[in-house]
Amino acid sequence: VYLGEKFVNNPTLSDVTFLVEGKTFYAHRICLLASSDAFRAMFDGGYREREAKNIEIPNIRWDVFELMMRYIYTGSVDVTLDIAQDLLRAADQYLLEGLKRLCEYAIAQDISVENVSLMFDLSEAFNALSLRHSCILFILENFDKLSIMPWYCQLIQRILRETRSYFVRALTRPVHTELQQ
Repeated sequence: VYLGEKFVNNPTLSDVTFLVEGKTFYAHRICLLASSDAFRAMFDGGYREREAKNIEIPNIRWDVFELMMRYIYTGSVDVTLDIAQDLLRAADQYLLEGLKRLCEYAIAQDISVENVSLMFDLSEAFNALSLRHSCILFILENFDKLSIMPWYCQLIQRILRETRSYFVRALTRPVHTELQQ
């Protein structure tokens, strides 16, 4: 359920405010409860935020929080590369899977020989499966360029089990199809 753009940071009918980097964001509990299990736990659980009208949100930049809330209210946002990693962290923390996928897609567009190891680390840190798969495909497609990197052997060791399962599935798929017919 999306309230829409006109309710983003709008004090009209707001029943909770968030304080982020000294700025106030006006929100509506019903929208937050409908969007995320993390907000549901915050407002329906035994947390102090349940009755609070002003909730301070530490460790998040205002622009990241505002974009996350815009996603909650509208169901879509344009995720740019400059904010994607921080937004991925917030989406993971607040259990917003759709936003997480948008961030993963934006980040995957920037995978390069120089940063694939860091992007793979990021995918592991936030259980970002789509980003992880993009990294693995990039590694396999760019084997020749990556093999000269000093960290390549370590990276290969980390993805070996998963790539092995890809190959097994790919090689056994036709067998399963023929057996079913």
